[in-house]
Amino acid sequence: MTAPDPGLETRRTMRSKIPVALLLWVSLVVLGGCKTAPSGSLSPIPPPDGWKEALTDWRDKKNDQFKTDPQTPLLAEDVPIFDGLEYWEPKPDYYYVGQINMYVQPEQFEIVTTSGEIRPCSKIGWISFELDGQPLKLQVYKLLDQAPQSGGAAFFVPFMDATTGQETYEAGRYVDLQGPEGGPFVLDFNMAYNPWCAYGAAERYVCPVTPPENRLSVGIEAGERGHRSAPEPAAEVVEGE
Repeated sequence: MTAPDPGLETRRTMRSKIPVALLLWVSLVVLGGCKTAPSGSLSPIPPPDGWKEALTDWRDKKNDQFKTDPQTPLLAEDVPIFDGLEYWEPKPDYYYVGQINMYVQPEQFEIVTTSGEIRPCSKIGWISFELDGQPLKLQVYKLLDQAPQSGGAAFFVPFMDATTGQETYEAGRYVDLQGPEGGPFVLDFNMAYNPWCAYGAAERYVCPVTPPENRLSVGIEAGERGHRSAPEPAAEVVEGE
């Protein structure tokens, strides 16, 4: 029996583990730092002071959750050797603020999942931004089988990029939009994460697969890669062998 990916279903709980200071910084940026972003686009801006420290703290707390939570997505045999999730170093260039281009009539469809099942979904708009001078675009979705949420937590942005299947999960990663109802929103690829299906028990979860329209040609070298295992203890050398 599969269940919807808790990595999506419990985003509200996961957000509660993000340092309060980070959420306050996001609010300050949204209210004061992004008024110059063109309507319907995201602009790169310098993250607020303390951003790197708060991001590191959030990652540490997520590692602890994976290690100790009874509902961890890790396989039972992987928990004792789990040595933390693997990330790219924090990169300020992947921090954007702006608005969503909202569709007048959102398109409802069924999104395919890693288990082969389908989930009801709505395409509500898109975001546009630039990376290394290249214009990029991602569709923004809302999963219709989730409990209603407000602000950026209501939206779902899966994506694939040039790292997919090489350095990151083959079905794509997810990134959340942070901000109040109506925006503006913060898009921080440093907080991109793998669905829970990526950790060895794909049959336990129903994780949406990234639609083809959200496959980027560039590499998003930010956020989560995978997870590390503790090194095996060195074999004891017995003299005379």
